[in-house]
Amino acid sequence: MADAPRSYCEYVAGLERDNLHRIYHDTAYGFPLDDDNALFERLILEINQAGLSWDLMLRKQENFRAAYDGFDIAAVAAYGEAERERLLNDAGIVRNRLKVGAAIHNANVILGLQREHCSFKAWLDQCHPLSKADWTKLFKKTFKFTGGEIVGEFLMSCGYLPGAHVEDCPVHAEILELEPPWTRK
Repeated sequence: MADAPRSYCEYVAGLERDNLHRIYHDTAYGFPLDDDNALFERLILEINQAGLSWDLMLRKQENFRAAYDGFDIAAVAAYGEAERERLLNDAGIVRNRLKVGAAIHNANVILGLQREHCSFKAWLDQCHPLSKADWTKLFKKTFKFTGGEIVGEFLMSCGYLPGAHVEDCPVHAEILELEPPWTRK
């Protein structure tokens, strides 16, 4: 029996170029994000992945994008009971009351961070660098449904924590050229 892959990089190396995991690995995972809506999207997907597989999130990503108005933070923050029920009845996404509620709540929190710091990204940059444990404490205090695994994956996936790729992965070199926040201590 072959050994299991030791890293995501090793896992995707054997996949076809059009595989969702390979595309995510090669074009999104670990790349720094500057757009607040893109950061919000990544946070919502990480929250929804809790207890499920990342494969499911990748397969449902476009459904999430449509259901959550393109991850427009202001639009999601304005959701009322009708939108909440619409989401809970949408078979194309994860229909979990706590996760839907967290998305709406967290959109409102991000609006507050945007008012105070000009952007969600500016708030993240202002807080950086923190250890994963300190990031987790901060996120738990600030947002809903953000445990250690969710926070760690969110921050790693958008360039605030290292470890998205092994050092000999060609994508790692691409990301280093972009100088993600984790490289600026």
